[in-house]
Amino acid sequence: MGIPKPNGTANLPIISDKPSAPPLPILLSPALTPREAITDALSRFLIGMDNNSPPLFDSAFTPDARWELNGRVLEGLPTIHAECYDATILKLDTTHSVSNIRIEIVEGGKEARLEAVYVAAHYRGGEGGIEGSPRFVTGGIYTADLVGGDEEGDGLWRMKVFRMKSIWTEGFRSVMGVHRIIK
Repeated sequence: MGIPKPNGTANLPIISDKPSAPPLPILLSPALTPREAITDALSRFLIGMDNNSPPLFDSAFTPDARWELNGRVLEGLPTIHAECYDATILKLDTTHSVSNIRIEIVEGGKEARLEAVYVAAHYRGGEGGIEGSPRFVTGGIYTADLVGGDEEGDGLWRMKVFRMKSIWTEGFRSVMGVHRIIK
């Protein structure tokens, strides 16, 4: 069985249907330092997308989160989940990578700001392991305002405001299936 392959690729293996392994638990142990816990909020969001893990994805946001995607604003976790995760990411093979993460913990230690450089590759579902498949790759800057501690009673840091600013793109936007999310 498996995923049908385009002509000329009959002998190429499918690399994976994600997820290949169960993700780590939402709450990691031993306890993380504040900077590690803030970075973990971003990691939960990205790995939640790449491993198709709704609980991990949702754990990265406050219930009233705001998501700004290249000027488009989504309000509240249910809207973010429905319009970004369910409508787009769930249908794709993705990898999201970040680097140059900087964190400022605001006085009092319950709020923080984060910025990072990202590169995100997107393929139609089941086509990420097929050589020559159409892809959409984008790079830019993520910024986030986070709250930490016990707002939800579990001690996790969560993003209250998440911003994505694409600086460059490569490939086919049509891979995303929705043109209004990434301009």
